[in-house]
Amino acid sequence: MPNYMIVDGIHVEFDQEKNILDVVRKAGIELPTLCYYSDLSIYGACRMCVVEDERGRIMASCSTPPKNKMVIQTNTPKLQKYRKMILELLLSAHCRDCTVCEKSGKCKLQDLAYRFGIKSVRFPNTTVKKPMDTSSKAIVRDPGKCILCGDCVRMCNEVQNVGAIDFAYRGSNMIVSPAFERSIAETDCVNCGQCAAVCPTGAITIKNEIDRAWDAIYDPTKRVVVQIAPAVRVALGEEFGLPAGENVMGKIAASLRKMGFDHIYDTNLSADLTVTEEAAEFVKRIKKGQTKEFPLFTSCCPAWVRYMETKHPELMQYVSSCKSPMQMFGAVIKEYYREQDEMDDRQTFMIAIMPCTAKKAEAAREEFIREGVPDIDLVLTTSELCQMIKETGIKFNDQEPEASDMPFSLYSGGGAIFGVTGGVTEAVIRHVMDDKSSVALRELEFIGVRGADEIKECEIEVEGNPIRIAVVSGLNNAETIIQQITNGERHYDFVEVMACPEGCISGAGQPFNLRGGRKMRARGIYRVDKVAQIKRSGENPMVKELYNGILKNRTKDLLHIHYHK
Repeated sequence: MPNYMIVDGIHVEFDQEKNILDVVRKAGIELPTLCYYSDLSIYGACRMCVVEDERGRIMASCSTPPKNKMVIQTNTPKLQKYRKMILELLLSAHCRDCTVCEKSGKCKLQDLAYRFGIKSVRFPNTTVKKPMDTSSKAIVRDPGKCILCGDCVRMCNEVQNVGAIDFAYRGSNMIVSPAFERSIAETDCVNCGQCAAVCPTGAITIKNEIDRAWDAIYDPTKRVVVQIAPAVRVALGEEFGLPAGENVMGKIAASLRKMGFDHIYDTNLSADLTVTEEAAEFVKRIKKGQTKEFPLFTSCCPAWVRYMETKHPELMQYVSSCKSPMQMFGAVIKEYYREQDEMDDRQTFMIAIMPCTAKKAEAAREEFIREGVPDIDLVLTTSELCQMIKETGIKFNDQEPEASDMPFSLYSGGGAIFGVTGGVTEAVIRHVMDDKSSVALRELEFIGVRGADEIKECEIEVEGNPIRIAVVSGLNNAETIIQQITNGERHYDFVEVMACPEGCISGAGQPFNLRGGRKMRARGIYRVDKVAQIKRSGENPMVKELYNGILKNRTKDLLHIHYHK
C-alpha cells in the first residue's frame, strides 16, 4: 500500500516528495512561501508555509518530511492569524514605497499582503533608511527592502560558489551584506544577477537603464542599432501571457520598429562567428597537444569569465580568446557603420537585448572600448525591454510578426542554440565533426550534450582523435569540474560553462521561471534550430561574406580579446 497523508481531509499519496510542502502542492493547494525554492537548500526562515497537525502543533511544511498517515490542516484560524502576523511584522520593518519600487507588481511580499487582505499594519514602522548600493554594473542593492529570507545568500553560495554576500551580525541586528559592509563592486561578484532573480522583494534588482535607451532613440544625432540574443525570443512572451518557449522574435522586431530603433539585427549571426572562431581555436589546440593538461574553456559567458579571473586567474590562459557573440557583433557593427557615421554626421549607438545581467558589466569593460568608443553602448535585459514595450502602450500580442533587418540577421541553427546549456558545444561539434551528413547531425541530439543536467559528458572523434567534452551550468558545478581536472580525476579537451542554471534561457534578465518553464524555453530554442535552413555556422553565407569583407585580416583585432583585471 503506498504512503499517504491526509491534507485538509483529502487523501494524498506521496513517494518522492521530500517535504510536506510538496505533498500539499500535489493536493492542489498553494501554500504561501517567501524563502523556499526547490533548487536551493531549505532555510525555513519566513514561516509562511506553516501547517497544523491533528494535535494542534505548528510546523514549517518546507522543512518537515512527510510521514505515512500524517493528518494536517493548511487553513485554520490559528494559521491565518500567524500568517497575517508574520506579514505585518515584515511590513513594519520594510520600506513601503511600493509605487516607485522596481519590483512593484512582482513582489512576493506585496502579493501575499494582498492575498491575505493586509490593509493596515498595527505596528509602528521601524524601517531605517539605508543607503542603496549602486556600485555594480549589473544589480542594485536596497537594504531597506530586505526581509532576511536568505534566498540571495543561498543562491550566491550554493549554486554559484561566489560568496559575495552573506548574513552579518545576529538577532535584530542581522543584515544581508558583503563582508565588512563593503559595496558589491568591491567583492568577487560575477554579476550573474541570480541573487536578483530569486529575491522576493526589491532588495536586489537589476540595474535599470531604460532612460538611457530612450535618450538614444530620441537623439537625432544617433543611429540606434539593436541586436537580440537567442534566448530572449523564447522568454519575453511570458511577460505578456504567452506560453514559455514560444518564439516571439517577429513580434519583438515589430515592437522595436514602433519604438523607434533604426536597425534590428539578430545576435544569432555573431553566434555563428563565435562558433567558427572557437572551433578553429579548439582544433589548433588539439593539433598542438595543448589540451592534454587543461581543456579549452568557452568564453561566451561573462559571469564565468569573471569567476575564472577572481577564483582561478592561473587558468585564464585556457579560456578561449574569442569574444562573446554580443561583443563580436558590437565590433562588426561599429566597423560597418564607421564610414556612414562620418558621412551622415551621426554616431552609431549599439544596444544589446540580453537575457543576462553580466552582459552589462561585460560591455563596460575597458577591453571592449576601442579608441575611446565602446563596442556595445548599452545592454538592456529582456525584462527591461518588456517594460519599454509597456511604457509605449504597444499591444505586444497583437503585433504582426516582422523580420529583422538584413544583412546581419542570417543565421544557422548552430547559432540559434547558443541560448541553452550545451548549445555552444553542439554548434562547435557540428563544425568540427568529420561526418557532415544529415544523419550524423540528427544523431548529435543523443550523444549527451542536450538536456537540463548540470554536468554532461560526451566523446567524439575529430580527425580520428578521441575528444572528451564536458558541459556545465552553474558555477558551483564548474568548480567541481575544475577541481576534478586539477586533481587528475577527469580529463577533458573542451569544457562549456554557463553561469546560469540551464544556460542563458534562465539568465537573471529574463522573466523569472522555474524548471518547468525553463524546459519549455529550451524546447523553443531547439524548434528554432529545427526550422533553420542552414544547420552549421561555417555554412552561413553571411559569415563567409564578413570574412571576405570587414573581417579580412582583422579577425584577431575584432573577434578576439586578451582579458586582464
